[in-house]
Amino acid sequence: MPYFIHESSYIDDDVIIGDGTKIWHFCHIQSKARIGENCSFGQNVNVAGNVKIGNGVKVQNNVSIYEGVELEDYVFCGPSMVFTNDLTPRAKYPKRKTEYKRTLVKIGTSIGANATIVCGHTIGKWAMVAAGAVVTTDIPDYALFAGVPARQIGWVCECGCKLRKNFRCICCRREYQLTNVGLTLKVSKGEMM
Repeated sequence: MPYFIHESSYIDDDVIIGDGTKIWHFCHIQSKARIGENCSFGQNVNVAGNVKIGNGVKVQNNVSIYEGVELEDYVFCGPSMVFTNDLTPRAKYPKRKTEYKRTLVKIGTSIGANATIVCGHTIGKWAMVAAGAVVTTDIPDYALFAGVPARQIGWVCECGCKLRKNFRCICCRREYQLTNVGLTLKVSKGEMM
């Protein structure tokens, strides 16, 4: 096989798993899940049916990715962080799959340990959610969110370093600019992104 699955894990029928992906102890990947290449799933991860996960995604121990959640490339999900897909759950009145709220986590985002992502929101590219935060709103690209409920406390570079007021990264030297659509990477003349 071009990927690794630990013998204690369960993979349902009609699942796509990309080359180089590793699925460790006690995981369950449900029917119609789509997982990209070079991903890593720690112990006790559940991926619900119809979930789409991009390439290079890292999911740490004890994370459930419910139907309605989509992870783009290079997303990091810290240990025991939580996704939801129903704003008003009732055991007696379960929702139909068509009633689940969609959550989109864009390329490069990192979500810290024990954070909770309330469904129905988009987390922008290369954003960072602090450990223990409770996200109840959309998050802009490159934004750093922390707290309960989570609020923006700064900006982060694609490399993960917190940006200073001049929006220049002291770690990798990338430069950003604040525009009417949020923070964007500065592109030098002649440079293409």
